[in-house]
Amino acid sequence: MKPFARSERVSGHIQKVLSDILKKNIKDPRLEMATITGVKMSRDLKTARIYFTTSGGKNSSKKAAEGFNSARGYVKRTLAEQLGLRYMPEIKFFYDESFEYGSHIDKVLKSIETDNG
Repeated sequence: MKPFARSERVSGHIQKVLSDILKKNIKDPRLEMATITGVKMSRDLKTARIYFTTSGGKNSSKKAAEGFNSARGYVKRTLAEQLGLRYMPEIKFFYDESFEYGSHIDKVLKSIETDNG
């Protein structure tokens, strides 16, 4: 039995390469504060769901989504050069709300602590 599925290995590689592309090559000001938090590949490696987060709230996340969508062609072309896959998966960008949710839960827990003592 393999320790990791091929889709998991490819998604990790895509996340690493995409983070490097974001730091070094993309100059879009909407993407300056964006961070890639995860990549989920379909089992057939035809679709990559790329999750990102920004520091700045909902307005910043909408601008970052627009930035990613406008840079999609460049990102896909650059990923294809560096990944060496037979077929480049279709990439889709999604805002990762888990950090906001975790922050909300943390605030709720702290308010419960102060109420109890």
